[in-house]
Amino acid sequence: MNPKDKVHVNFDPRVDAYIEGLPDWQQAICREVRELVHAADPQVSEMIKRTTQPYFVLEGNICALLAAKNHVNIFLYDGAIVPDPEGIITAGHSNQTARTVSFHNGETLNARALEAMFKQIIANNRAGGWRKLKRESS
Repeated sequence: MNPKDKVHVNFDPRVDAYIEGLPDWQQAICREVRELVHAADPQVSEMIKRTTQPYFVLEGNICALLAAKNHVNIFLYDGAIVPDPEGIITAGHSNQTARTVSFHNGETLNARALEAMFKQIIANNRAGGWRKLKRESS
């Protein structure tokens, strides 16, 4: 399904421009991530932050995309509190703000696991954000 088909999706044409400027394989990954994050909640908005990076937000950051020469990074803004039962996190395991899921050409996205993490991050954002949740659990 194309996320643009959803009625309440908030698209930013600057994110389109970012994705369209990438090699085909990176475009495919970024489009799939974009579709998954909007499928997690149709109220998700997208924007460009830090000059060129696409961010997806709903009551706080959910994730950001960064295409590098040989891979695409998805930064998950979860304060390392969202479970990763399928082991999709590739870097930043102990990072206090964001963890990374990296994809290289030819790799398949674990859409189910990634969407589940997006939904949990959104739920945490709605509950006050991961910083508040960490304080309350200490």
